[in-house]
Amino acid sequence: MKKYYSLLFTTGLVVALDQWTKWLVRTNIPLHESWLPESLNWLSSYARIVFIYNSGAAFGMFQNGNLLFAAFAFLVIGIILYSYPKIEEGDGSLRLASGLYLSGVIGNLIDRLTMGKVTDFISIGDFYIFNIADASINIAVVILLISFWVSERKKPVASSENEVLPTNGELS
Repeated sequence: MKKYYSLLFTTGLVVALDQWTKWLVRTNIPLHESWLPESLNWLSSYARIVFIYNSGAAFGMFQNGNLLFAAFAFLVIGIILYSYPKIEEGDGSLRLASGLYLSGVIGNLIDRLTMGKVTDFISIGDFYIFNIADASINIAVVILLISFWVSERKKPVASSENEVLPTNGELS
């Protein structure tokens, strides 16, 4: 159980933030309406809060697939919980990414199970409208990509057996 402490801490913190912000939006902004403090109205074409529901996946794809996405979420949760203790103690980036990904999956799963759809509200430019859980998943993916890229860069380059390396500084 000790191996799960950091996962539970990260997940608890992000899921709480996700659910709290979704609750704030649902209770204070009418559906399909946007909000931005008056002092930031100049920013409205770049970023704003827009309350919508999404019954599909990221970027609004596969609408009305709620049951399928809920089942997939349970599968992902199981995989993360099973594999998390196997992550090396020193691999903080993989541990953090696992916690963030799990947080995002659980945050949106709560919405799917309680309302049948996910609350989205962060709108940046013409990009899709998303929430804290979606951002958490995307940040986890970026962390994983950067982590894998860095680890690949650290690996020594293997040379083929037939390649003859110059010994006197000349190129062959």
